[in-house]
Amino acid sequence: MLLGAHVSSTGGIDTAVDRAEALRLRSIQIFSQSTRMWRQTNHTPQAIARFRERRAETSLGAVVIHATYLINLAATDDAVYAKSLKALSSTVGVGAAIGADGVVFHVGSHLGRGLDAAMHQIVPGLQVVLGERDPDGPWLLLENSAGHQGTIGVTVEELALIIDELGRPEQVGICLDTCHLFASGIDITTPEGVEALLDEVESRIGLDRLRCLHVNDSKMTFGSNRDRHANIGQGEIGKKLSVMLGHPKLQELPAIAETPGSDNRGPDKAEMARFARIHRAGVKQWQTVTSSR
Repeated sequence: MLLGAHVSSTGGIDTAVDRAEALRLRSIQIFSQSTRMWRQTNHTPQAIARFRERRAETSLGAVVIHATYLINLAATDDAVYAKSLKALSSTVGVGAAIGADGVVFHVGSHLGRGLDAAMHQIVPGLQVVLGERDPDGPWLLLENSAGHQGTIGVTVEELALIIDELGRPEQVGICLDTCHLFASGIDITTPEGVEALLDEVESRIGLDRLRCLHVNDSKMTFGSNRDRHANIGQGEIGKKLSVMLGHPKLQELPAIAETPGSDNRGPDKAEMARFARIHRAGVKQWQTVTSSR
């Protein structure tokens, strides 16, 4: 498993690699623009070139970009919908420029209409983005949601429906967030629960399309439908997060912490050390499970 974290790109997109190296990360996630503004960030050719150079010098096995939280491909406001498509397409373009492996994004909210009523916007919108994408560009990764206020992708089935409606194109997959899974009522604290989840992913989407994990504990209780990240091992999931992290079928994936850290400035060395301990415990647990079968 490529243990990593979301890191800041303040000071230039290339500086994210420096921060990753300082934390000894094997994967990173960054924002390529503000999470709360539509305005795109102008990344200089020099910063992009240095990002690629610095990545080659490090042990980073995976790089993903998280698109702005403002995106809503089910928006009923035409201006918001147009801005959403532009923001997602721009993020994919930045991903291609820096050699990112994936662009993670939230589909948005159906605003109470239900997914079926919003599908006529979601699918054509994604087709536009895919049509503008460089063929050698990053994977487009739909992230599961916690289910608050009509967010889309609360189940594997919803993610699968969108991918199916797109025609299951190449380099379109999913990112699963442990906090969102727990908050949406999906049990990831037992071997049986994790295996049921992965079986569903395999049958409906394909495990080859699961390209990234977001590893977060939850401040809220199971099934709350609330997206509130806690530090790894210190929330409602606690040390049982090891059950998901240790599963043999997930060991080749980038696993990225999006947690507050010890000082609310993001994952730090202490957080990554705890992450590594819980991951190791999970691997050992699954070795015991599989050997007893």
